[in-house]
Amino acid sequence: MDIRIEENTSGGRYVAALEGHEAEMTYSRTSPKLIIIDHTGVPDALRGKGVGQALALHAVEAARKGGWKIIPLCPFFKSQAQRHPEWNDVVN
Repeated sequence: MDIRIEENTSGGRYVAALEGHEAEMTYSRTSPKLIIIDHTGVPDALRGKGVGQALALHAVEAARKGGWKIIPLCPFFKSQAQRHPEWNDVVN
């Protein structure tokens, strides 16, 4: 699965391409050290294939590498963060 990032001045999104479909996880950047993940969208054709989980893990790894924190407003990401206490170093 290929995950790419699309950024603009106020935020961006992580995009996963698989089997001709795209899933996304969008975020807003509130400061150089803080993002808010606000939406995860996975098309029906990709449900149950771990795409949302891959996007969430990608966001966590990017936060660790970039030295920022994540505020999880997206219900999906928030539930994943609760299941993964090892993400507490970057998830507020």
